[in-house]
Amino acid sequence: MKRNTTIALFYTGVAAICAGVISLSIYLSKGLNAPYQAPLVINSGKDTAPEWFEITKDLPATNQDNQAVKLSDLRGKVWIVAEFFAICPNCAIRNGAELRQIYDEFKGNPDFHIACISVDPENDHQEQLADYAKAVGAETKNWWFLNAGTAETTHHYLEHELKFFGIRERKDPLDIETNGKYAHDLGFILVDRNFHVIGKWPLADARSEDAKKLDPNMYQKLKDELLNRIRTELAKKPTPGI
Repeated sequence: MKRNTTIALFYTGVAAICAGVISLSIYLSKGLNAPYQAPLVINSGKDTAPEWFEITKDLPATNQDNQAVKLSDLRGKVWIVAEFFAICPNCAIRNGAELRQIYDEFKGNPDFHIACISVDPENDHQEQLADYAKAVGAETKNWWFLNAGTAETTHHYLEHELKFFGIRERKDPLDIETNGKYAHDLGFILVDRNFHVIGKWPLADARSEDAKKLDPNMYQKLKDELLNRIRTELAKKPTPGI
């Protein structure tokens, strides 16, 4: 199957199933000032393609220990990738604790990893990354906080290679002071051992008070689904030669 076709499946194959989550995303995006232009995509557990699309381009970066690494170093592992920046209040409040819980669940497995990529690399230097990692109790061996160079290069990779929603730079000083410099995607993308993106889970949105009013069970459903999918992928043996 051609890559364009698999990407199309990634965004359209679950649209009908996830109508409620889509509506929720659009609603919440207004409050978050985020430029959500596409539906939230999750692995719904229905009859969909087992692999969504392969990551074909690498991303070199520096982690919180000032080590040069690449995303391709994670081939053979099961890993979550998320966007963040060090002074983003939404990252710390809505995603930091969530990722910590997932990390605690799987940190004993050497084949599990988390990679958080800064959308504000001009300001998130090694010291900031190290402080953030220390605050959430992340061990470098299986949880990276990454600076991947310029904002332009990083944003292009996140949006075009990993298919996160578009990142928008805020202009209003009060908005920046309250919410941080960038509005960005808070979803978690899961990548399998073969470097394929296999789903995306919007746990932060599903955990909000507005989401609970629409569907009080949505958050737990999505979280259980993500944890079970991680277990399933970790139980698979690495493909020889990947």
